[in-house]
Amino acid sequence: MADQTIETAFEAAIASGKINGAVICATDASCAFVYERALGQRTLLSGEKVAQRLDDLLYLASATKLIAIVAALQCVDEGLVTLTGDDVAPRLPELARQPVLREDDNGNAREEEPRAAPITLEALLSHTSGAGYDFLVPHLAAWRATNDTSPSNSQRPVEEAFAYPLVFQPSTGWMYGPGMDWAGRLVERVTGTTLGDRVRGRICAPLGISPEDAHFYPVEGDEARARVVDLNPDDPEGLGRAVLAGEGHINRRSKGHFGGHGLFMTGPAYLAVLRSLLVNDGKLLRPETADDMFRDRIGPDSEARFRAAVAGPTGAFFRVGIPPDVSIGHGLGGMLTREDVDGWYARGTLSWGGGMTFAWFIDRQTGLCGLGAVQAALPMDHSVVSDLKQTFRHDIYRKHAAWKRERQG
Repeated sequence: MADQTIETAFEAAIASGKINGAVICATDASCAFVYERALGQRTLLSGEKVAQRLDDLLYLASATKLIAIVAALQCVDEGLVTLTGDDVAPRLPELARQPVLREDDNGNAREEEPRAAPITLEALLSHTSGAGYDFLVPHLAAWRATNDTSPSNSQRPVEEAFAYPLVFQPSTGWMYGPGMDWAGRLVERVTGTTLGDRVRGRICAPLGISPEDAHFYPVEGDEARARVVDLNPDDPEGLGRAVLAGEGHINRRSKGHFGGHGLFMTGPAYLAVLRSLLVNDGKLLRPETADDMFRDRIGPDSEARFRAAVAGPTGAFFRVGIPPDVSIGHGLGGMLTREDVDGWYARGTLSWGGGMTFAWFIDRQTGLCGLGAVQAALPMDHSVVSDLKQTFRHDIYRKHAAWKRERQG
């Protein structure tokens, strides 16, 4: 479906009942090219159907991570923390005390060994700290099944929710995990405020985003809750079940603001963040700090584990639509293309997403950024949703190229 248009592919999926709708937003560096569409319908908690709107609040899931990274890097700019120089141990002792869990030849937890290297903020923001998600690391899942006796739906803050061993020594590997949750907690401790207040005051305000367009779970206030796409008869708690393919327990179990998954924003608000990083306007970060987000963090010590991860069973998820024959690395915020792709992503494009339905990219060489948020129907048809995200990623480039040709006469 990558060769289809957004209009035909998404409308067909809506008509067939595979998805309920979508919000798609993209712009270029000059804001002369703007594509903003709200497609389909959403269902209110009452059961009433209304048109999808651009100012609906979308559950970002892991697309929250980019916002948490900006918040953390702002603390670097303000001199509150360092990116590479210091161990975060004094401020995050709960993480620092964790040992490294080794696995045996059968993939089972074998033994724990002391942490032997510092955990820097850079390592947290690039998934090289050793902190991994248990659902992606079998021997960590086995350890949790034996050692985590908390009730399955108990609400826990970051330091309790992710109080389990590292899966490799810091800076010697790569594994997708809760690094941004820990980074968000670090932001709170060095600023003395909640991550949500920090996002509203230091990210939304400079970009002219209404504070009502960004909420951490649970979304509170009747007006805001009325705009939450996932607050419907299939998801009466507004957990983001459609984004997470039917689950939502991660929000129910979260106590406080989680930088890895907990944010709701409007499409245009998220696009404003993407564009600020695209043009490097200095509104969010010092120009050199924003540039640093686009530097590949996969070095000799982490390359082998990174390659194994992107080639493994979950590799398609990690590659976020980038073909296996295209060389990739990892920056601060997402996957980073190491080469140009003809007619599509240029070298140095940063991209990631959220759950099963949200996709975003920032392509500085082409001067283009965008997001696609599919509003899936449950049970989710994963292949359809995956194809639609790829249609968004490719057709935005075709629309941008056609717009440029038209302008050039």
